[in-house]
Order: sequence, then structure tokens, then C-alpha cells
Amino acid sequence: MQRPIRIMLAAAAVLLGACASPRPVRVVTWNVEDLRPVPPARTDASRARAIAGVIRRLDPDVLLLNEIAYDRPEGPGWEPGAPPGSNAQRFADEHLPDLRLTAWMPETNTGEPSGHDLDRSGRAVTTPPPYRPGRPTPEQLAFANDAHGFGVYPGQYAMALLVAPGHRILHDRIRTFRLFRWADMPGAVPPRALDGSPWYTDEAWAAFRLPSKTLAVVPVLLKDGGVLHCVISHPTPPAFDGPEGRNKHRNRDEILLIKAYLENEPWLVDDQGRPGGLPPGAHAVVLGDLNADPKDGDSVGDPIGRLLKSPVLGPDPEPVAPTPQDGLDPWDTSTFGLRVDYVLPSAGLRVVGTGVWREIEGPDGPASDHFPGWAESIV
Repeated sequence: MQRPIRIMLAAAAVLLGACASPRPVRVVTWNVEDLRPVPPARTDASRARAIAGVIRRLDPDVLLLNEIAYDRPEGPGWEPGAPPGSNAQRFADEHLPDLRLTAWMPETNTGEPSGHDLDRSGRAVTTPPPYRPGRPTPEQLAFANDAHGFGVYPGQYAMALLVAPGHRILHDRIRTFRLFRWADMPGAVPPRALDGSPWYTDEAWAAFRLPSKTLAVVPVLLKDGGVLHCVISHPTPPAFDGPEGRNKHRNRDEILLIKAYLENEPWLVDDQGRPGGLPPGAHAVVLGDLNADPKDGDSVGDPIGRLLKSPVLGPDPEPVAPTPQDGLDPWDTSTFGLRVDYVLPSAGLRVVGTGVWREIEGPDGPASDHFPGWAESIV
């Protein structure tokens, strides 16, 4: 939906006698497909401009971008003197100055060496090879496969939360679960090779982190005074593995970690050492590319279906695209025909609009292999 539709929603509320109600908050999620540091003279600048054009039309209050690089000295596009994780703010300042967005980026496990031979190639690759754009080299793949999260350089495939003016990220209340170990999740079962032996060594399993990027909870103080806890993540795809299904099992448990946070499980401990999850009665929204479709795809154990049934969440809004597109269901959020991106408000929020935005063509082709999804809620 474009901005005029938002105006029509507001007008309808007035006609219904709800003129005193708070303004709906538009929350958008979009996987922008490996967007690397993007100052105009650098790689991806043309696509960055196309992405910015779509964002401008969506006019978000809160925006999650998946797969935007977390810049740091070991990766591409490092600006000497800039703090790590400046890429999203630089993107907003250079390509969307009129929206005056404020960005925050969490650290990511992608491209973070584990110190273990996670792909069982016979050696643990712990040093990132020199960065090269384009298709990954064998050396880059060997490094990425042994990292805590797949990334050919530290910071690849990270995420950013951006908020519009009048809203404010409560930095001192942010919680992250990037370091949460898979072995610490109750009921977690290590993947097994075809011969029945554990895929990971005991040492690797004890150290391996569950989030492939991170799970972060970002409280946002809205301009109307409410606080919205944005639960952001990007679980690994349930693919690119072998018969052991290590990515499939990880995807399942990453999604169930979100459910555990929503349901305030006492065993959950964040990176700051604080136990528990969402405070009872708090308003929340789950958003991100969860890499799982409730009807199709390669997930195991139906993790997205279990998340959607959480009593903490409201009914599945199931956004749909306003016009049909050949080869895609109305609710698909990706060009490869799956619903994998979600904006899921908690049960205490009233949803007044949802959608999937399919108009993402730029001068060089589609701006991403995903479409933005959005929901508007009264908080």
C-alpha cells in the first residue's frame, strides 16, 4: 500500500467516530538480499537507490532490513574512524535523507569464526580470506561454513532496525541473544550423520551458537507514548546442508527460540546475563525473514506453525499482495514462491492493515529476491 491508502485508513477511522484513537504504526520488514556497504562510489549503489525508492513509498514508522552488512574492519566498505555497525545509518543518510530515519544494527554471528570444523571438511578455517566481490571463492566458502553463521566475511547478512522521527529506540533496554548456545536450549538434539554419530564434536556442540545472525529485542518508544518491543531475527534457511539436516534443525530451533522469548521461558538468558523473555502484558511485534513457510518449503517440525499458534501473538495477519503475479501465491514474500518474511503483532494490538509490496523493480532488475511485508497496528 502507498501513503494515500494510509490516509484513507485514517479517514475511515474518523468516519467511524474513532478520531481520538492513536495513529496506526506501520511496521515493515524486508530482506534486501546481501546489501553491502553502499556509499555512492561503491558496489551496490544503484540497487541501494532502488531499495530506498521502495522504502520511501512504504513510508514506515519501524523498518527491519535483513541482509544489510554490519561494517567492521575485517569486512568491505569500512570507514576508518566510524564505529562498527554504521552501514545502515549511512544508507539512510545517503539514500533517504528526507525520511530522517534513525538506525541501529546488532552484531551478527555471520562470518564470526567458531574455531571448529563445523562442515566436517577435515579442518577448521578460522581466518577470513581477503574480501572479493561476486560469487564466493572456495576459500571464502570454507571459511563461511565453519563460522557461527554463514558469511564469507565478518558482518555479512546482518540486520538493521530503523525508526522514523518521533519514535525513539530505547538503547538501554535492548536485549540480544547472539551468544545463546544451541546446547543450552531444552530438548535440543544435535544433528547426526548417516551412520548415527553426532555431526558436531562434543567440543563444537558445547560452543556452537544457535542464532545464525542474532535474536534481538529492541524496545521502541512511539511518539504516542507506547512502547513496542521489536523482536528481530533471521534464522538460517532450512537448506544448503546434507542428509544430517543441520540447517533444517537449526532453523526450527531458531524459530522456537523466538517463541520461547515471547512466552517468557525462565531458562532463557540473554547476552547481558538477564533471564526470561517478554514481560507479561508488553506489546511486541515479531519481524524478519524467518525462512519458513507454514504451507510449503523444507522446514522440519513446523516451527513457523508453532510460533503462529503462540498465545502471545494475535491471529496470523497473513498479508497478501494487492495484485496477482504469475507463479506466486498472494501471500508469498519471495520471488522463489514462499512466504518467509513476517510481521506478527502481539495479541494486545489491533491490526488495521497489512500487505505484501511487489513493486521492487529497479533500473538493473529486481531490488531483491524478497518483497517487503508490512502491518499497521494500533498500539
